[in-house]
Amino acid sequence: MIIKSIRKALALSILLLWGICCFGAAQNQFPFKIEHLKDESGKLGLNQLSKMSFDEAQTDILNFGASDATFWIRLTTDHNLIFNNDLIFVEQSRFSSVTSYYQLQDQKLTSKPIYSVFKDGDKKNNQGYAFTLPNKFGIHDTVYLKLKPHEVFITKISIVTENQLLEKHATRDIIFGIYTGVMLIMFVYNLFLFVVVRDRSYIFYVFYILFTWLAQISIQGYGLRYIWDLNSFIDQNSVILYSLLGLIFACLFTISFLNTKLFSPISHKLFNIYLILVLINLGILFAFGGNVAFIVMQVLTLSGAAIAMYASYHVYFKKHFKPAGFYLIAWSILLVGAVFFVLKDYGIVPYNTFTTYLLQICSAIEVMLLSFALADKINYFKKENETAQAQALNASLENQRLIKEQNVVLERKVKERTEELESANETLNETLHNLKSTQSQLVDAEKMAALGQLTAGIAHEINNPINFVTSNVKPLQLDIDDLKDIIKKYENIDLDKDVKPQIEEIEAYKRQIDLGFINNEITSLLSGISEGAKRTAEIIRSLRNFSRVDETDMKAIDLNEGLLSTLVLIRNTLPDNLTVVKDLGNLPKVECMPGKINQVFMNLVSNAVQAIKSKETQEEEEFLTIRSWYSNQQVYISIKDSGTGMSDEVKHRIFEPFFTTKDIGEGTGLGLSIVFSIIEKHKGHIEVISEVGKGTEFIITLQVNIL
Repeated sequence: MIIKSIRKALALSILLLWGICCFGAAQNQFPFKIEHLKDESGKLGLNQLSKMSFDEAQTDILNFGASDATFWIRLTTDHNLIFNNDLIFVEQSRFSSVTSYYQLQDQKLTSKPIYSVFKDGDKKNNQGYAFTLPNKFGIHDTVYLKLKPHEVFITKISIVTENQLLEKHATRDIIFGIYTGVMLIMFVYNLFLFVVVRDRSYIFYVFYILFTWLAQISIQGYGLRYIWDLNSFIDQNSVILYSLLGLIFACLFTISFLNTKLFSPISHKLFNIYLILVLINLGILFAFGGNVAFIVMQVLTLSGAAIAMYASYHVYFKKHFKPAGFYLIAWSILLVGAVFFVLKDYGIVPYNTFTTYLLQICSAIEVMLLSFALADKINYFKKENETAQAQALNASLENQRLIKEQNVVLERKVKERTEELESANETLNETLHNLKSTQSQLVDAEKMAALGQLTAGIAHEINNPINFVTSNVKPLQLDIDDLKDIIKKYENIDLDKDVKPQIEEIEAYKRQIDLGFINNEITSLLSGISEGAKRTAEIIRSLRNFSRVDETDMKAIDLNEGLLSTLVLIRNTLPDNLTVVKDLGNLPKVECMPGKINQVFMNLVSNAVQAIKSKETQEEEEFLTIRSWYSNQQVYISIKDSGTGMSDEVKHRIFEPFFTTKDIGEGTGLGLSIVFSIIEKHKGHIEVISEVGKGTEFIITLQVNIL
């Protein structure tokens, strides 16, 4: 229904405008033959005109469009005319120069001053230019008008009396005064609304009203009459300048009012491009003058109106934004008025008082309708807000009802759920206790595995020197027994008898048992027993250094001692082709838990040895490299092997609990997890560098001052 009403209103408006335009007082027939000549150079003289060919005009309305040329208008008649101080009136205020010449009865051309109804000789005429005709005008008389337009050449030439001209100007002043009053009221009203509402649509609209009014007073000549000086920059370019500024704010107003960014994205993009083009045309105006800028302005005006009509149509009919209906009607009336205003310049509709001021009338109507649109926009959003509030209130009441109904159900379910959660909580606590117990057992198992490995290594390491000692004790006992026999023989010498034979017998016994060999053998056996004792003492010392596994106190220790102790304890597990490279730097003592750090060394070195042993193809010489160094208040320990290495996938998971690459039963998967946990507790860092087939390197970083 609303759509049909808008269409009917537009159709009736067009028909009404057509009827009013066509209705008017009959126009007196123009008594002169009108001819025109276009002077591109503007340098033609009066003496050259008789030799030039003029084109005859078919009507007293001359429309040559936008041009920078000078035009000569020749008025002649084929019969004698009588005038009573009548005036020839050129109805156009935007001429940069107007000159009239008479040639009477084949006399020389004479220039006549321009007649002004306001002040004799005043060229700041706000309606047009008039000059007095001679009372007698014969068939041999000629009038020349030299006209140069500012922007566009559109004028009507008529013959009027001075009273008619004064009445015309008075009527025009009244109409333009009403128009100015409407624009001023709309300007103040919308400016006040902007201050109150703070909607930027209003400020854009206020500036649109201002520059529309300035463009109109420029076209009608009031600006030159009351505001700016003749031939100033504003006088020369006011129509183009204020029209372009009006287009800018009309575009900004349309974007804001119709919310094209949301409702019509295509129109929004077109408006953005349009704004850029208008700004470029402003640059053209200041750089190259008004001729090119005026033509571009006309194109931009038409294209802008088309975009605005499309946007308003789309927003109103497609998005059902009601205030866009007022916008659509307002622009439609302005466009219809502009079309009829242009048609009168081509003689299609009568050139009368109404058509002369039609554009101002439609502009005032448009401004008022747009003000109504802004007000309707406020009401539209107010109604939407009220509707939304009502819906929210209804929803709130409904929610309250539902909440009350659900409270009983929820309380019952909460009670049931609480009982279930309590039961589940007991189950979880029991499960957590079991998991902690299992975790403790697994950690103990890992410790026992390490302890078993340590015990086997210690047993093997101690067995070697002990065997070495025990194997030397028996021969040493026999040698000592022989020495005891010799001593006993010396003790049994009977001094009362002949001593010599007894001594010879003892010497013979010495030769028999080879006393010199026995002495050398005793020395060798004692040296072997001493070496075995030293090796046993070294193992005991390493064991004592390593055996602080359960210590929890932080102590300052030398990490190199822990590394050496670890190597001693696992020496029996090293394969024959493995070479241990030790590059231990001068380290400061580090505050740590010694037993935990030694456990880290044991796990990493054991894993390195196992990685070397698990290689399918053993090299002639494999390497285990242990390095330590100090830099930037940090101690670094590197344990590098030439074993199988690891893939990236394995490397990313090696510190996960229970993750192992060993066969089932060969490991718990907690060794490296424990290593990571210990290093983390010491606020350290462990880095893994590995490549499949080339080995693995673990680099431990510890702060010197941890506490």
